[in-house]
Amino acid sequence: MDWMNQAAISAEKSDAVFFYVFGLSVVFLIFITALMIYFVVRYSKKRNPVASQIDGHVGLEIVWTVVPLVLFLSIFYYGWTNYEYMSQAPRDAMAVKVTARQWSWSFEYPNGKQSKVLFAPLGKPMKMEVRSADVVHGFFIPSFRLKIDAMPSRTNTTWFQATKVGSFDIQCTVICGVDHSLMLSKVIVVPEEEFKAWYFGGENAPEPGKTLPLPATPDPKDLPRGLALMTANSCLDCHSVDGKPMVGPTLLGLYGKQQQVLVGATLKTMIVDEAYLRRAITNPMDEVVRGYPPAMPEASFTPQELDEVVSYIKTLK
Repeated sequence: MDWMNQAAISAEKSDAVFFYVFGLSVVFLIFITALMIYFVVRYSKKRNPVASQIDGHVGLEIVWTVVPLVLFLSIFYYGWTNYEYMSQAPRDAMAVKVTARQWSWSFEYPNGKQSKVLFAPLGKPMKMEVRSADVVHGFFIPSFRLKIDAMPSRTNTTWFQATKVGSFDIQCTVICGVDHSLMLSKVIVVPEEEFKAWYFGGENAPEPGKTLPLPATPDPKDLPRGLALMTANSCLDCHSVDGKPMVGPTLLGLYGKQQQVLVGATLKTMIVDEAYLRRAITNPMDEVVRGYPPAMPEASFTPQELDEVVSYIKTLK
């Protein structure tokens, strides 16, 4: 069900429980409403001027007790088996240590590699060992229907197996301080080969999902001046120029569009003009794009270099 944005096995199982409960609710809503209308009409004062006294009906009382009991037990069983399944990670799952702190996430892999976003191979189980370095947080991946508390006193575990390549939001679901709304990150799901190339590739291996539209060793003289400056300052480590999802928003088609940003704790809508681009480059933490982690460093361009970068971004249509 793509319209439900299912991106993991856990999402499929969670949605199955949801639709089971929702379906039962709809059926009984229609049944009870129809029954009420029938009794209102059938036993109205006009049809029954003298009310009849009914002492009871053992069979009917058994039915309206047993049927709801069976339905509630079926809901419990369905939910419990789903919970039990998601609580036990497969033995071959890769264990990733997830650490929450005010107000960011960090991820450590079995080989010691660390990242600010979570990288995952498509179709492979990933075990999350979640803890907090300070207060209580909530680790939540909406597209995976995955949520677990991050506690300072213990490690909680869960797991997922991604079924779709792409970039998916990570959010904190527990109010944890003044910048709670900015505690965001991403899950970047890539093909297994791309993940392995990064995981086993050493410190200089490109992160998954960061395929740059440049040769391996480009000559800056052959590049537009703005693109050369962005390449030299590692801007393309987090921003694509071809629309591909990465840690930060893509620059393709950015100029002239409306952008929702967080200014402190206030959500505002901005038009991406030259003034906005200059602010976003020189003071990125003042206006954080909604849905992306507040992790961009301040750029150190000269005024002339900043003009070149802004001019190049404007050409990316």
